[in-house]
Amino acid sequence: MHLTPSPSTMAPRDALGCTASTLVHDDELDAGGVRVYRKAVTMTELGPVETAPSDRGLLLGISLAPGHRRRIVHARHASTHDFGCGAIYLRDFGERYRADMKTGFDFLLVEFPQAVLRQTTERPLALGELLAASPVGAHDAVLHHLALALLPALGRPQPGCGLFVEQVTAAMAAQLLLRAGASQPAGTRARRRLSPRQEARAKEMLSMRVDGDQSAQAVAEACGLSRSYFIEAFRETTGQTPYQWVQAQRLARAQALLAQPGLSLAAIALACGFADQSHFTRVFTRHMGMPPGTWRRSAGH
Repeated sequence: MHLTPSPSTMAPRDALGCTASTLVHDDELDAGGVRVYRKAVTMTELGPVETAPSDRGLLLGISLAPGHRRRIVHARHASTHDFGCGAIYLRDFGERYRADMKTGFDFLLVEFPQAVLRQTTERPLALGELLAASPVGAHDAVLHHLALALLPALGRPQPGCGLFVEQVTAAMAAQLLLRAGASQPAGTRARRRLSPRQEARAKEMLSMRVDGDQSAQAVAEACGLSRSYFIEAFRETTGQTPYQWVQAQRLARAQALLAQPGLSLAAIALACGFADQSHFTRVFTRHMGMPPGTWRRSAGH
């Protein structure tokens, strides 16, 4: 006789239905209402991942390692899938999900609320269209590279990384829509630009949080735009993404503070919104071609 475990005896599960105690990577962050996770386990027989139906939207999973196998249990049948590195899957939170994990896995996962997906496309789009365009286990090099770009932000979140994460997840949503034929390639689409008033408002808001972390979603709403439209229009208007523009403002402020001999590099790093002196030195060197201390001496300060 088969006995179903009672809720009190079942191992605790996380928001994605994973058994929390088995995870060797369990990272999570929120950026503009989009949640990004990294979930990984090394065990070979893992049991099921389960979630009840909800209105949370759509989950994109991108495999960061080869060799994962899972058996997905549908309403009237089951299917087994193998995942290579860069393989993807989409999961509609509106449907009950159960998958038996046959091997260990390492996935970056992005939870898109339905409102975010609706804002990204220019025509009404059913989740079924997105699911059909990206079958389980399909490989997508663009999404894989974008996932890799997010790993440092997940592993060690730093001040200002929220804008970068929003920018990358907006590109992921656009790629999903492109797979479904719901978005035109950038080269064939009319150029989007901010009005002078929108540009001024956006820069004002971004400047207010140069030493912290402004949300692209909040700035987009203040400009009366969707997040994806705002990010693209800001880039077309200024030649930089919002994240690049804020980074440039931080570096300009750092240069001004470096002209003050009494300020330490650690104090300047803190004043300009960097995580610490090491983070400040890495970013400054990458953009300016020399460490901040060397730049200060070469400028005669």
